[in-house]
Amino acid sequence: MKISKKYRMPCVVYSGATSLEGQFSGVRVDSGSICLDMSRMNQILEIHEADSDLVCQPGACWTDINDTLSDKGIPLFFPLDPAPTATIGGMLSTGCSGTNAVRYGTGKAEWFLNATVVLPSGEVIKTRRRARKSSAGFDTTKLFIGAEGTLGIVTEVTIRLTPVLPTTVAMVHFPDVGKAAEAVREALLAGVGIQCAELMDDIAMATINKYGQAGGDWPEKDTLIFKFQGPNNESLQESGRIVKKIVTKHGGFGFKFAKDDKEAEDLWDTRKNALYAGLASVPGSRSWSTDVCVPVSKLPELVYETKKDLQSSGLKGFIGGHVGDGNFHSLLLIKTEEDLEIAKKLVAKMVHKAIALDGTYTGEHGVGIGKKEYLVEELGEGTVELMKTVKKAIDPLGLLNPGKLYPDEVVAKTKD
Repeated sequence: MKISKKYRMPCVVYSGATSLEGQFSGVRVDSGSICLDMSRMNQILEIHEADSDLVCQPGACWTDINDTLSDKGIPLFFPLDPAPTATIGGMLSTGCSGTNAVRYGTGKAEWFLNATVVLPSGEVIKTRRRARKSSAGFDTTKLFIGAEGTLGIVTEVTIRLTPVLPTTVAMVHFPDVGKAAEAVREALLAGVGIQCAELMDDIAMATINKYGQAGGDWPEKDTLIFKFQGPNNESLQESGRIVKKIVTKHGGFGFKFAKDDKEAEDLWDTRKNALYAGLASVPGSRSWSTDVCVPVSKLPELVYETKKDLQSSGLKGFIGGHVGDGNFHSLLLIKTEEDLEIAKKLVAKMVHKAIALDGTYTGEHGVGIGKKEYLVEELGEGTVELMKTVKKAIDPLGLLNPGKLYPDEVVAKTKD
């Protein structure tokens, strides 16, 4: 039976509300829309320690999952680590990432083993069984990863867990951001146990010092923070020695290797406090946090050019992010409408440069409303049309999360 469009009621799914490109925001539609809040569907349903996996509802927060595993004495954790309050359903739907991506990768089907999904028709499907691998047709779990809630409503997910290993942290400073990016690239090629490689530029470090919540009076220079992982302390020490030699060759100085777990935690808090320090540095401002990702070999060029663009714009802000996998963020602080227009041009310039370097305009924030205009430029008209064809086949009435992900017109945005 064909349903008239006048009877449709679009639905926007809401859960952790941490995505940055408007994925959970309502959009204007003639018939109105409803918001489906999944945040109370937050239960861990099954823990399979012997299989290193766990079944949970979509509103379960990854930090709560890891806390529960720790409290139960289970030496496993879920390594994908976006915003601390992000939920599993949203993490799957946006193809999430985080600081651990250098070691553990991003939110793809290796970590989301299967999902139970309600389709727009009302039919309930399960994408796979719990086995680690399968050749039973194409991987339908991946169909919903990164679909941003436009193809179905996730109601249950099986996630893969991994062993908890000893870690420690080191910090090192550089004369410029290009040297820091080059050092990361060489350190990764050395094959040592690097779990995270985070960048904060000189402005970020100055802002953190002023904020005063992370401890220390750090050199206000472009800075890398490494998190090392290994089976024992000896392996961590060896990783530290190798990386210290590499970063020194690239002009790194003040290499600080945490002497104990407390100091490691304090060093890592420096990175975690960067956003809050930025907001505090310009009272009354709001932030535009955006990201791009390029092949690691292209990262120094893009970071250096973006840094110059930011400095010449007159806006307050800084660069930081997960440079170990070619991904970095720019935090732009905005107070006026004029600032907003400048920020839009900066973001567009960053996007075009990243795509020109065979990268992506969104490393981990997703597409949502904010970046869908660039999808054709990155993927091409044929790929975008294929995505739209899948959307129309599964959701012909456009009921789920309308106005997100898919460009309104198959026309690439003109470069500014």
